[in-house]
Amino acid sequence: MTILDRYIAKEFTRYFTMTAVSFVSLYLIIDFFEKIRRFISNQATVYQVVSFFFFSAPMIVWQILPVSVLFAALITFGSFFRTNEIMAMKACGVSIYRTSLPVITIASLICFIAFLLSEFVTPYTNETANKIKYMEIEKRGTAGAFKQNQIWYRGKEGIYNFKTFDPQTNSIQGITIYYLDRNFNLRKRVDAERGEWKNGRWIFYHLIDTTFPSDRFPELKTMYSTTVNIPEEPDNFKVVQKDPDNMGYLELRRYIKEIRSGGYDAERYLVDLHGKLAFPLVNIIMAIIGILFSIQLEGRGGKAQGLAAGIIIGLFYWIVFSFTISLGRAGGLPPLLAAWAANILFGLAASFLSLRVRT
Repeated sequence: MTILDRYIAKEFTRYFTMTAVSFVSLYLIIDFFEKIRRFISNQATVYQVVSFFFFSAPMIVWQILPVSVLFAALITFGSFFRTNEIMAMKACGVSIYRTSLPVITIASLICFIAFLLSEFVTPYTNETANKIKYMEIEKRGTAGAFKQNQIWYRGKEGIYNFKTFDPQTNSIQGITIYYLDRNFNLRKRVDAERGEWKNGRWIFYHLIDTTFPSDRFPELKTMYSTTVNIPEEPDNFKVVQKDPDNMGYLELRRYIKEIRSGGYDAERYLVDLHGKLAFPLVNIIMAIIGILFSIQLEGRGGKAQGLAAGIIIGLFYWIVFSFTISLGRAGGLPPLLAAWAANILFGLAASFLSLRVRT
């Protein structure tokens, strides 16, 4: 690494650190004031509040990394243009592409760190933050568990086993409910392909109702759809369901394989699986866009213009990424396209900007 490479890397790292710390701090402050009434109403202790935000921080860092890379690239190269350092580098025969190499290298390293963060750190910290929020602060209790890629829940009237629970649509797949008597003998079993929460009631579809009388053979009844009166609501199961954000790439892939082997729909989880690869890679794209966009500005307007450009580009990426992910989860786009659409769009934008660069 040359002296010039070390200098560029140092400047970019400095701006990246400042931007990341600022974004994380701002996010935590806003999130604190949004939740403060809930903390007070549930009489949360200072330790619980601090612990919740401590374990929430890694996910926040993971989310703001691409925007921090974008801002750092814009500010770094914008500063080089304002001080005529780019002109000096060109005069020495150093092209813009060569100048960009240290920044792209660091962005690639950040991309790798982001993947490791989502694979080994955020699954644990997200799950811990949720436990603190729901069990310690909101005191919802621990009536269930997520084990062997299934949900087990001890309800008021029986023991429930679900293959999947979607908290966004309040729907369940792969349902088995065991009703026991006081001596823990099985008196009834309900199996259903799926269930939906509608108008304050659970509607089960493709249902088999099996009763076990003590003096005769079991009796079976099949129904296409029926209302099942169980006292638990979707909020009771949200505490137990393991969200894709609480799983790493490899764990989520195993979970999808398990769901598919049972014949259930895993499209929503496939979108999140591809997103776990697509989102870290956008760090490299953001670095390239930041560099190329600052070249288009060529130092005009100072840092304010660079910051404004960063806000607009970062906001636009979040809108596109969130929109396509939502479409993919709803079945409007293939999972692979839904996860990668924003990266493809911004990659094309970077290619277009690169054609206009004078090296």
